Amino acid sequence: MAYQYKLHPFAQEEYESSVSWYLKRSLKAASNFVKTVDNAFLHICKDPKRCRNEYKHYYEYTVHKYPFTIVYAIEENQQMIIIIAIYHQKRKPGNKYR
Repeated sequence: MAYQYKLHPFAQEEYESSVSWYLKRSLKAASNFVKTVDNAFLHICKDPKRCRNEYKHYYEYTVHKYPFTIVYAIEENQQMIIIIAIYHQKRKPGNKYR
């Protein structure tokens, strides 16, 4: 059974900021970014433990074609994925596990 997902408010803010950044440069790039991230969410929900467990109970999924990593936690009893961060890989890595 596939999991559901929800974005933590910080992850939602990062996501919207990134989409806005791409929109200022290219509608096509922004559209492709949204599609790529949505596909990443679906991939994570199908098999959340397949991705790397980097730190404590956080898992990471590297987004293809864009320099982002999705950091998430798994709530087994609720069949829920909590997206903690949609993290640009050029930022300080310690901030992604806030």
